[in-house]
Amino acid sequence: MKKLLAILLAIPLLLTACGQPFNQTDMPEKGEKIAVLTTNHGVIKMKFFEDKAPESTRNFLTLAETGKYDKTVFHRIVPGFVIQGGDFTQHNGTGGHSYKGPGTYIGLEVDDELKHVYGAVAMARRGNDINSNGSQFYIVTPENGTHMLDGQYTVFGQVFEGMDVVEKITKVETDAMEKPKED
Repeated sequence: MKKLLAILLAIPLLLTACGQPFNQTDMPEKGEKIAVLTTNHGVIKMKFFEDKAPESTRNFLTLAETGKYDKTVFHRIVPGFVIQGGDFTQHNGTGGHSYKGPGTYIGLEVDDELKHVYGAVAMARRGNDINSNGSQFYIVTPENGTHMLDGQYTVFGQVFEGMDVVEKITKVETDAMEKPKED
């Protein structure tokens, strides 16, 4: 009887500890850190996955809190794929660095629960070097995601409000290099 009672008492603890299953696109919890990106086209709000991509989250938040992202633009717009920004040194997609300082980067952080779904926010990198995440990031724009990137790039956030603004940005006229003709 004591063994049965112990098992019955443990069940509510397990259920409480397990909580709700993870859903990347859920709204942020009260008190959870968010970022508000103010663009010429409107406001984009994103949440972070600090427990699943801690270094990338720390990187983005530190750069944002120190003003590095102020007055940057989405310098790369690829309709049906991504919009990319965060180059605070060159403003054209060739610059930027991690929060640790010039010439520094952070490594790839992969969590099987984080996918390149519609509105996912992930770290861009330099070429094929998976450990070259600096300051640049991108937002996934196709409604069916860009799952060919899963496991290759660090997903660290999710847009929870403002995908209509992201969609407006994807419609901006670009040149042959995917750079917007207007900032």
